[in-house]
Amino acid sequence: MNAVLFIGHGSRKNEGNEQLIQFVEAMKADIKADIVETCFLEFAKPTISEGIEACVEQGATRVALVPMMFFAAGHSKIHIPDTIEKAKSKYPLITFTYGRPILSHPTMIDILENRLQEIEYKNVGNDEQTSLLLVGRGSSDVDANSELYKISRLLSERLNRVNVELSFIGVTTPTVEEGVKRCIKLGASSIYIIPYFFFSGVLMDRMNEKLAGFKVEHSAISFSMTNFIGFHPQLADIFKERAEEALAGLAALNCDNCQYRLFAKEHLDLDHDHDHHHDHDHHHDHKHHHHV
Repeated sequence: MNAVLFIGHGSRKNEGNEQLIQFVEAMKADIKADIVETCFLEFAKPTISEGIEACVEQGATRVALVPMMFFAAGHSKIHIPDTIEKAKSKYPLITFTYGRPILSHPTMIDILENRLQEIEYKNVGNDEQTSLLLVGRGSSDVDANSELYKISRLLSERLNRVNVELSFIGVTTPTVEEGVKRCIKLGASSIYIIPYFFFSGVLMDRMNEKLAGFKVEHSAISFSMTNFIGFHPQLADIFKERAEEALAGLAALNCDNCQYRLFAKEHLDLDHDHDHHHDHDHHHDHKHHHHV
């Protein structure tokens, strides 16, 4: 029996954890697996080990673990694989496979555009008086932080080169305050802030406090803030894709936005099953994330 175990980060505020559980529940019918369970890295139960145990107790012979995270950082690169290795020792007759985070999946740009439309952002292209400020969680992993820079560029391209600045709410720089100052220095009179977070929680509380402060400190500037990314309906499509990859045991490459892949998918009858060696001759960077 096949099982998919979705792994959420977990929040100190139970509201965020409940949002994740409800989101997975809504997806269950569309996941091609006999068993679908949810677990958390920290702050909430069940733990990953408990989630694996629940799958095994229900008769799973293959467990695909899918991280419900935006980027590959310490948790997805170290902590989850370590737990999987321990599970392999504990359950030697069970096959374990590992999926990948969302990364810079093109659907995320659709979701960001949708969140902006919800607060009546009008896309007029390269308007020097308008700036978007993308706010990430921040990580000590430089690779994870760099993915958000990639997303900011993709969003800028989608919106006809509108200025998109980047900031982080913790761990690294530029800070949100530094991001706002940069927008103003570049001539923005309207700043649209986009919190790149999964759920409502401590970080969104802090963002609401910061927004109120910015409106007072920079009273001549118009500030608007989108809702957090949340478990947007289109995210379900990404997680279904990641679950299918994990169940198949694919060694996934970071080629979601590869222009050559997208062209081939649209115009050629190719089965891009990643069974070949991917000796690409083109010159854009392919990060080879070979998972456990």
